[in-house]
Amino acid sequence: MKPGIPKGTRDFSPLEMMKRNFIFDTIRNVYQRYGYQQIETPTMENLSTLEGKYGEEGDKLLFRILNSGINFSELKPQTSDLKHSDIAEKGLRYDLTVPFARYVVMHQNEITFPFKRFQIQPVWRADRPQKGRYREFYQCDADVIGSTSLLNEVELIQIIDEVFSALGIKTTIKINNRKLLLALAHHLNIGDNDFIEFVTLIDKIDKVGRDQVLFEITNRFKTPDTEWRNLFQVLHSSPFPHNITGKLEILKEMFANSDIGKKGIEEVEEIVQHWINNDPELISNFKSASLELDLNLARGLNYYTGTIIEVKVADTRSTFTSSICGGGRYDDLTGIFGLPNVSGVGISFGADRIYDVLEEMNAFPDLTGASTKIMFVNFGKDEAMHCLKLLKQLREAGINSELFPDQAKMKKQMGYADDKKIPFVALIGSEEMKSGEITIKNMVTGEQSKVKMDELMIVLKGTK
Repeated sequence: MKPGIPKGTRDFSPLEMMKRNFIFDTIRNVYQRYGYQQIETPTMENLSTLEGKYGEEGDKLLFRILNSGINFSELKPQTSDLKHSDIAEKGLRYDLTVPFARYVVMHQNEITFPFKRFQIQPVWRADRPQKGRYREFYQCDADVIGSTSLLNEVELIQIIDEVFSALGIKTTIKINNRKLLLALAHHLNIGDNDFIEFVTLIDKIDKVGRDQVLFEITNRFKTPDTEWRNLFQVLHSSPFPHNITGKLEILKEMFANSDIGKKGIEEVEEIVQHWINNDPELISNFKSASLELDLNLARGLNYYTGTIIEVKVADTRSTFTSSICGGGRYDDLTGIFGLPNVSGVGISFGADRIYDVLEEMNAFPDLTGASTKIMFVNFGKDEAMHCLKLLKQLREAGINSELFPDQAKMKKQMGYADDKKIPFVALIGSEEMKSGEITIKNMVTGEQSKVKMDELMIVLKGTK
């Protein structure tokens, strides 16, 4: 049988795992610095938990798990009478937010609100695989639930900036508000029942272009073409700070008679004011990001109700155009599971897309220090037993070290160390065992020297 893996999935080598862990550890450290606590939820959820939460398109992308014991040859004659639940009751999780809402409801008596959690786990979507889009990929989520304060949005934007600064990626943080989109829909006489369809079309602007979206919207909603073209003068990004404040003034005039529009403007203003210290010229400390108000930004997930956030690469070293982080405010996601009126807001870093960006930019740091720092050559049984005692001391000191397991030829053992990019090799024969010294070889320079154990510790701790 020829081995293979499903499309949209990947194997990861040791070097790739070091790079991935660099991303995970960077995100995890920032989350913990802001007081977020880690949880995990199961790989599979009941379909009743997942279905209907991601819009019609999202439901199509759910991976459903066949119920145990199904015999399709017996089902064929009666498939027209079958319900979905007869075939599949469970599915692989599509994201981490809906399972988190389910978790909150089930554990509401055990957690303290507001609850700040983070989660780093894989999710699955039956999407068409392409560059930057996989069927199995990791999300790195952080959410605050049980608080309506917009300080949470401000903090999440700070987290985004801090993470990408630590990763060395320049970004553009785009923000919008679903209330503004709802007000836009009302402005165009589009009813609430058609709002999700309207949002879905707006969300396609970056993918298919404004002309195509204009055609689809005017055709679907019978809105005059000229009115939409005027609207598209508003639907573009506005950089911070002047253009954001200018755009908000236009929206205030447009939504003068819209309570929901006024509320959306108020929320955007409150968030933006945290980066304007009473002076439009003074921008607070963004380390690696720029901030934009983008009324194109819709994020098609049904559960968003307020602020929405999306992050794009703004680094000239990258050609990557997909979003690498996103999120938003949801006011009643837990209500679906029986705990109404609990507001939350969260973000999710796309670790796999971030990996691709860093790889394209050749921006990963040197991670060889995360692997073995020194390998002991195996000269035989007695020498190996002696080396095991020294290895114990090194490992207790936090130094990654290993002994070649077999008494193989020197060429093979050195080749092993070279292939793994181990910077030092220790050679201990009968002479070294008697003297208590260790011969070490620098695999980069080729230099050899004899050192005592305490000197070896200093050498190894002084290297990356």
